[in-house]
Amino acid sequence: MKKSMMLVPVLLVVLAATLAGCNPFRRHSGTALCKEPEGYAQAAEAKTLSIPAGLESPDTRSALRIPDLSTPEPPARKKNEGCIDEPPNYTLPPKPKEPAG
Repeated sequence: MKKSMMLVPVLLVVLAATLAGCNPFRRHSGTALCKEPEGYAQAAEAKTLSIPAGLESPDTRSALRIPDLSTPEPPARKKNEGCIDEPPNYTLPPKPKEPAG
């Protein structure tokens, strides 16, 4: 009786460990869909510092200079397309026929 009482928790732990990485409720549509852009993606540059009258402005001679972005925008993606960081589907070409010999 004691042996079977110890077996139940051990089996539950083994079952939980086995299924820990599985998610049976997730839908597999074949391609991962991209999320909407995060909040920081629409961030804009802040206004320059305005100094009240009577105060000295800070020394900005050694301020960090960030170059302008000159790369073109990526092409627009549709909602049903997969993410760019996902590799495309790959299928092997058919095997060539064996030569008759």
